[in-house]
Amino acid sequence: MKIFNTLAMFGILLTTGAGAQTTLKDACKNDFLIGAALNESEFTGQNSNAVAIIKTQFNTISPENVLKWESVHPRSGEFDFTAADRYVEFGEKNKMFIIGHNLIWHNQTPRWVFQDDQGNPLGRDALLARMREHIFTVVGRYKGKINGWDVVNEAVNEDGTLRESQWKKIIGEDYLLKAYQFAQEADPAAELYYNDFSLENLPKQNGAIALVKKLQAQGVPVAAVGLQGHYKMDWPTTNQVDETITAFSKLGIKVMITELDMDLLPAPTRNQGAEVAMNFALQAKLNPYTNGLPDAVQQKLAQRYADLFSVFVQHRDSISRVTFWGVTDADSWLNNWPVKGRTAYPLLFGRDYKPKSTFAAVIGVVHQ
Repeated sequence: MKIFNTLAMFGILLTTGAGAQTTLKDACKNDFLIGAALNESEFTGQNSNAVAIIKTQFNTISPENVLKWESVHPRSGEFDFTAADRYVEFGEKNKMFIIGHNLIWHNQTPRWVFQDDQGNPLGRDALLARMREHIFTVVGRYKGKINGWDVVNEAVNEDGTLRESQWKKIIGEDYLLKAYQFAQEADPAAELYYNDFSLENLPKQNGAIALVKKLQAQGVPVAAVGLQGHYKMDWPTTNQVDETITAFSKLGIKVMITELDMDLLPAPTRNQGAEVAMNFALQAKLNPYTNGLPDAVQQKLAQRYADLFSVFVQHRDSISRVTFWGVTDADSWLNNWPVKGRTAYPLLFGRDYKPKSTFAAVIGVVHQ
């Protein structure tokens, strides 16, 4: 699938009739919302160069970390909404569709959540009460402000079975149902999502489909499934992406691309997932582009983005949102995952805050 504007290959930016550069949100206005995940320096205004990009290019935002349990609820009985409030205020001020990420996850959840005061494992009822308190407090605080929530994040294994997280071990499989019920009660108007990586792989995809169907049968209004989109140059294929979007849309829900980036650096493992716990030692052979990306590689990256967005546009009736995981290459998590200290080039804006040929490639596809 090679639908690609020739001008974009040379980094020539498309313009509107008035001569101004076309923005992502204008180019995508008839297709889907387009957004980015923000870090604290961005939504607080400290990184003014990134803020200028965000305000100009995007109409939806996600938080990288400030709404995860360890950030907003670090200790028992103690909530800290300082940073989260700034994030929501930024979105409201700029009239953006605001995403809450995330409520229930096996990572970045403090150990105390699953223990009593003596450090012993909680029982089912006690953990359910703790979950309910967290969801009602966090979702309730932003009722009518945060438009959609990643209620449960990454609950499915690569083989399609449910992950043996502490949530599942202590509560049982119905922890999923309870999380969505609590979120719905806390804000009946908010959209509720399931978010995961590697759903393009059929075993995991089938497991996630089974999970959504079960939730639907139990009356849970799952509005969308988020395909995280932590992609590589050779995975997934455009056919896999196409078939995955089709499979989830058949459930009668929307599909979102929630954490899009492109890892073109040499892989230290054959694993295609996005487990944040993976950590490999830095080696020169794993970090080949410290002085910049060769033109030939940049063109391949641009083509890869063009091919993917061609699929997204074809599914515009099913896709409600495409969100990049970061604003510029400089603040991408891929600089430090799964190898700390690398120089990554996964996004549409470079370290100089200027649009790359990947930007032109995407504009060339969506601006039809």
